[in-house]
Amino acid sequence: MDLKYENGGCDRGLCSRGCHTGHYCQLNTYDYLADIPGNDETSDLVEVQFKNTRKGYYHNINRLPLEKGDIVAVEANPGHDIGTVTLTGKLAALQMKRANLKPRDEIRNIYRKVKPLDMEKYAEAKAREHDTMIRSRQIAQDLGLQMKIGDVEYQGDGNKAIFYYIADGRVDFRQLIKVLAEAFRVRIEMKQIGARQEAGRIGGFGPCGRELCCATWMKNFVSVNTGAARFQDLSLNPQKLAGQCAKLKCCLNYEVDQYLEASKALPGRDVSLQTTDGEYFLFKSDILTGMVTYSTDKRMAANLVTIPASRAKEVIELNRNGEKPDQLLEGTNHEHKHKPIDLATQEDVSRFDKKKKKKKKKANAEAAADKPEPNIQESAQEPTAADKPKARKNGNRNKQGKPRKPKPSADVPPQE
Repeated sequence: MDLKYENGGCDRGLCSRGCHTGHYCQLNTYDYLADIPGNDETSDLVEVQFKNTRKGYYHNINRLPLEKGDIVAVEANPGHDIGTVTLTGKLAALQMKRANLKPRDEIRNIYRKVKPLDMEKYAEAKAREHDTMIRSRQIAQDLGLQMKIGDVEYQGDGNKAIFYYIADGRVDFRQLIKVLAEAFRVRIEMKQIGARQEAGRIGGFGPCGRELCCATWMKNFVSVNTGAARFQDLSLNPQKLAGQCAKLKCCLNYEVDQYLEASKALPGRDVSLQTTDGEYFLFKSDILTGMVTYSTDKRMAANLVTIPASRAKEVIELNRNGEKPDQLLEGTNHEHKHKPIDLATQEDVSRFDKKKKKKKKKANAEAAADKPEPNIQESAQEPTAADKPKARKNGNRNKQGKPRKPKPSADVPPQE
């Protein structure tokens, strides 16, 4: 029996033993030291990951030959748990230090690699998780608790169950624990999670077309406020700024630092420009292109003038020295940075149909050129009645109504 997950390793590229593409990849760390000889002897610490985003560090006291992707039985309270090895050796010790876990903290041990009997119990416990979650939700609703149970995780031996719940405020679930313990006959542990963590467990796709960050790689969530949207000149529309967790999108924090750094080169909003034509107030700023637009009216768009930020600072410096330029654009040698043109808006939707019509006309012209010319003998045939010109009414009489004399033929001499 293969005790590794499907596709648990990578057979190509550098350090194939440190690559893991199995079920639990959200907290995956590439072990670039896995192929170095003696890496396992530097430290006996092993990183073991369980369901979803739960992981822990354990001592390999029995010196088992463990690799990334192995399934092991570890010490738990009570009994034992089943998890997957994700890091070994020196890199596991560095990751534990990064997680602010000190070696003197209580670190449990690894018992053994799993046996077929352990996997059978593990499969039975996992099969009960969904039914337990549905039933526990009904129990919490009957008790009138303002909480939502998002997930249930059974321990590897089935003696303990962790209930992950979401609640806006503090919840007294002491009575709930008693009812759950009597209903499922296991030890109960309650863990509160946030809306972002629940969205990461469920998964999905964002408006960018990619899988949610919280479901792929993000594990530490930072608070997001509306200031991040203001710095990037985004519309404060809750429907566009909120993610699937009904909170502000985590990606709003990705480019805030770059926008703050770029905004330092722009003039302040409270500074107006004085010219001989009048006073100009800042209307809007384009942080990415470094262009600013000024208006002659402080409350609305009127006589808008767009200039580079460097030119605006030159005018501000002139105003401080008591000078007023004639125009905002006067005396600037800066080239205007035009916005990138959207090529999709330059063409009509029916442009492909027009090309097809031209091709059709060209095909008809080629077909007419290939058509054989008519036979000369056929064209010399006598015209039909339809082709003969119609006789003009009273064509054989003159204006006085008398019969006209026939014209003499060229072959017959005229009579005397």
